[in-house]
Amino acid sequence: MTKGNDHLEMRDVSVEFNGFKAINSFNFAVSQGELRCLIGPNGAGKTTALDLICGKVKPTFGEVFFKGLNLNKMEEHKIARAGIGRKFQIPSVFRELTVRENLDVAHCKHVGVFANSFKFGRGDEMDGLEKLVELVGLQDELETRAGHLSHGQTQWLEISLLLAQDSQLILMDEPTAGLTVLETKKTAELFNRLKRRHTLIIVEHDMGFIKEIAEIISVMHQGKMLAEGTVSEIEDNEAVRDAYLGRGGISSA
Repeated sequence: MTKGNDHLEMRDVSVEFNGFKAINSFNFAVSQGELRCLIGPNGAGKTTALDLICGKVKPTFGEVFFKGLNLNKMEEHKIARAGIGRKFQIPSVFRELTVRENLDVAHCKHVGVFANSFKFGRGDEMDGLEKLVELVGLQDELETRAGHLSHGQTQWLEISLLLAQDSQLILMDEPTAGLTVLETKKTAELFNRLKRRHTLIIVEHDMGFIKEIAEIISVMHQGKMLAEGTVSEIEDNEAVRDAYLGRGGISSA
C-alpha cells in the first residue's frame, strides 16, 4: 500500500532500454488533488516517468502504486479504467465529430460516479455537459467539428474527454506546445480550476506557465530526482541552476 496521503507513488523505479537507464532509482509521490509540475532538461526521463504511470512502459526494477494498486501488474487499458488519463503533446480527438459527439463517445467509454454526473441526454441530464464545457471554455463550440477548432481549443477538448471518462489522475505532456499567449493563459486558468478536483502531473518546458500553476515542482536530471520544492526553492537551488535553469532561474529558462 502507499504511504500517508500519497495518491501516486513510484518507489525506487528504474527503466533500462538496451542497457541504458532512462530512469534510475527514481522516487516520486503525489497527493490526491495536487498539481505537480515535472521539469528538467531534454532526456531527463520526464516522459518515460509518465509512460510508467500509464502503463505504456513497465519498470525494470521498482514499483508504481496508484490508490494502493500496484500498476506493475496491470495492463495499460486497466490502468486507464482505474482512473489515470494521459494527454499527449499531439491532441487525440475525433476530428470529423463535433465537440458534443466527441464527449458522447468519451462518456460511453466509462461509467462511474463522476461520469454519471456528466450524462449527455435530454432535460436535466444536459446540466452535466454544460458544466463540463463551461469548465474548459467550449460552451460556444458544442456543434463545431473538432477539426475546425483552434489548437488551444483542441487541447481543451482533449482534457474534457479525460474528465468525461472520470480520470482522477491526469498526466499532461507539454500542454502549452504550439499555443498562443492567450491560449496559454487560459490553459493556466483551467489547470488552476482543475486542481483539488483532480490530481495533475504536468511535464512542461514553458517556465512562465509553470510559475502560473506550480505548487510543488519536481526536477529530474539523468533519470533521477534532482530536487523538489516551491518555485522560489527551485530557483534558489544551485544544482538545479547548474543542470537546467542557468543563472537567470525560472524566469529566463
